[in-house]
Amino acid sequence: MRKNSGYIQFILLGLLVCPSLVLAQVDTLPAIELQEVLVDHNKKLYHAHYSPSPVQFIAGEKLKRLQSLNVADALRYFSGIQLKDYGGIGGIKTVNVRSMGSQHTGVFYDGIQLGNAQNGQVDLGKFSLDNIEKLSLYQGQRTQMEQSAKSYASANTIYLETKRPEFTDDKNYEAAAGLRTGSFGLFNPSLNFSYKISNAVAVRLSTEMIRAHGRYDFQYSNGVYDTTAVRNNADIASYRLEASVYGEHGNSDSWKIKYYHYDSQRGLPGAVVANRFKRPQRLWNSNDFIQWEYTHDFEERYSIKLRGKYSEDFSRYVDPEIVTTSGLLDNEYNQQEYYLSLVHTYKVKPSWIISLATDLEHNAMQANLYRFAYPKRSSLLNVLASVWDFKWINFQVSLLSTGIYESVEHYQSAEDFQEYSPTFLFNVQPFSSPDFRLRGFYKSIFRLPSFNDLYYTSVGNTFLSPEYSDQINVGFSWKKQRSNILLNITSDIYKVWITDKIVAVPGTNLFRWTMFNLGEVVTNGLETNISTSANAGADFNFTVNVGYTFQESLDVTSGGNSYGQQIPYIPKHSGSLSMMGSYKNTEFNYSFIYTGERFSQKANILSNYLQPWYTHDLSVSYSLMLFKNPLKAEMEINNVLDQQYAVIKNFPMPGRSFRFGLNYQL
Repeated sequence: MRKNSGYIQFILLGLLVCPSLVLAQVDTLPAIELQEVLVDHNKKLYHAHYSPSPVQFIAGEKLKRLQSLNVADALRYFSGIQLKDYGGIGGIKTVNVRSMGSQHTGVFYDGIQLGNAQNGQVDLGKFSLDNIEKLSLYQGQRTQMEQSAKSYASANTIYLETKRPEFTDDKNYEAAAGLRTGSFGLFNPSLNFSYKISNAVAVRLSTEMIRAHGRYDFQYSNGVYDTTAVRNNADIASYRLEASVYGEHGNSDSWKIKYYHYDSQRGLPGAVVANRFKRPQRLWNSNDFIQWEYTHDFEERYSIKLRGKYSEDFSRYVDPEIVTTSGLLDNEYNQQEYYLSLVHTYKVKPSWIISLATDLEHNAMQANLYRFAYPKRSSLLNVLASVWDFKWINFQVSLLSTGIYESVEHYQSAEDFQEYSPTFLFNVQPFSSPDFRLRGFYKSIFRLPSFNDLYYTSVGNTFLSPEYSDQINVGFSWKKQRSNILLNITSDIYKVWITDKIVAVPGTNLFRWTMFNLGEVVTNGLETNISTSANAGADFNFTVNVGYTFQESLDVTSGGNSYGQQIPYIPKHSGSLSMMGSYKNTEFNYSFIYTGERFSQKANILSNYLQPWYTHDLSVSYSLMLFKNPLKAEMEINNVLDQQYAVIKNFPMPGRSFRFGLNYQL
């Protein structure tokens, strides 16, 4: 545990257990004020305008209308995010939020975290939008009291909420079939079906297949001559199946069970260097998990929420270019995860809620490598959190306790670990009008070294410490409704410190690297979002969203050669624009993504310079009735100007591409 953190923890613990001393004067507000908050309390906690932490989300029809095939593509429209895309329809895609690294972002699927103990990263390219109802990004942490302890354990969190069954009065089922095709040989059929077994129980099935050869032309220059080449070995074949059961019994009990299966095989096209345009590496992935959630309300004040999950992950990596003593490189990895969570929520007063969450998690990993460590990690997380919610102020505080216990079959395991992490958040209405509110938070958290960091052959270091991060955020939210026009503006400034950053440095030769805690990074940033929507009669409406991000992320590692320079792949300026309109049965959409200049290595020199890139995307759709059921046809043009660019150096992205789709509902 870091120095001086004990003082902060002591103060926050006092706030948690003795709120009456801290808020004695606030608690004397007239009773009428408390009653107003009681009515709107749950809505306020979920409303972005009242949230103490900055939240961005896309939901419903707006999510459907984005030119996005998967979750990673949709996240590009959020401020403060850098998408790492290695090119092509099957390219691996991860996100970096506020320059903290992808391992600092927790990804939650229907409230339960998607884990990867091997490398700490989640490939968001494999999660389709076909079954997603809402996509949310929280800086710091989500502020709902019924969330699990894992929800407090990341610097930033992404929440994927899947679609639930919805029925009309005269139907006990709903069904939708879709088909997309287009550039790169895309063939993407999907089927969604929901059935109401009774008034208390409903089921939903969602399945999808993606096949594509992934080939596309790109321009290449080696400094002497320019040529047009073809991106090869970028094919993908994947299949997804989700089956969910939902139940409600009266007003006090609700539950849901979800089974998820994903299977894929793809080529890894690799970097284009030294006039080499084709790579033979292949990757297979398989992921299965079953998760469940149960909620019970004991009258009005007290409720519990139980969650559980079992997950299996398999990956196989084949590299014909590397020959080992047993033949070509053919590595297989298996991971298992067991997870159980219990959350108690108690309403002390209409304005004061306390939550106690306990999570147990166990991760294990196997591989077909010689004398592999076979690591196992058991985690115990406890969170005590409290929220005081009045008409003019929302004040929250939480204290996370994390205990980690590791073991291995070979070599030495990492030491057991115990840490306490505090968070403080507020949202206040400084004026009489509720349209303008100020918000802010401080959060101290860490990310554990992954199994690869600790135990990977010839690379791992079992003496690694976690990467620690501290965040400070201050911002505002302003909204105004005038007639049929709604305007919303949010802006936040923030500072992030990353210490004990885990970095890889070369050892005796370029084939043997070692992991160390060496790096320190400081980020100063600004995020601004402006959105407006209007209805011009019953037939026409439009929405416009503009986002801008400034980030100065500097390497401040003591004695480092790149001290004071921007860290790799972080642009100082980035932004997005989306415009959506509809007239009767026709919808029009336009989006623009901009990423400023960056550097591919720590040294900010000309040879590492990457030019800014931007894309324009267009789509149009038309809906009609066919056999008394709605049919929707859509066409998309992505990268309209055919710009040649790369998100990651030497991994060229596609130029202009097309997609066509049909969706029929029963």
